[in-house]
Amino acid sequence: MAGPDLFAPVVAALAKSSAASSDFDLNPGVVLPEGRKLRPAAVLVPILASKGRLRVILTKRSSALKHHPGQIAFPGGKVDADDADVTAAALREAEEEIGLPRETVEVLGLLPDHETVTGFEVTPVLAMVRDGFEPVPEAGEVDEVFDVPLSHVTDPARFRVQSRRWRGQRRFYYTVPYGPYYIWGATARILRGLAERMAA
Repeated sequence: MAGPDLFAPVVAALAKSSAASSDFDLNPGVVLPEGRKLRPAAVLVPILASKGRLRVILTKRSSALKHHPGQIAFPGGKVDADDADVTAAALREAEEEIGLPRETVEVLGLLPDHETVTGFEVTPVLAMVRDGFEPVPEAGEVDEVFDVPLSHVTDPARFRVQSRRWRGQRRFYYTVPYGPYYIWGATARILRGLAERMAA
């Protein structure tokens, strides 16, 4: 298990305040309807120590999925009625999707909520993963489980703004590619928020 000093910058970042984010942050012309109902969801942002460096665990969603096939994402999903809270939902989803046992996870805190274009209010749960984790991708849901250096995805200089047509309009979003992995959308925006906190 990593010493506390390695995680100190992450814990310090959690203590800083920042506003909630959304998939519309880079699209100021979008007017969101008042009183819209968002479905609660949670993702786990699992960080592990490897050879003295911190790395973030991510997944590549199955290319056979109806929603967001092949995209890079944190393990997570909607909050079920049986979940005690968003943290419980994130831990449950991580156990189901990547085989991460709850007892090997130490929750560090929550990042601000993120609203997605698909109508979810996602709470990122930042957590430390103890040594010895062997990922087991959920068949049919996850094609790959991999990790990237925390230093890469929390360096504001590595983020780029790109765009594509979506529902007849030009939509702008953050990207933070790493090797063959194209990290973008909500995942990149959540990481961008963490990067801003760690750089402050």
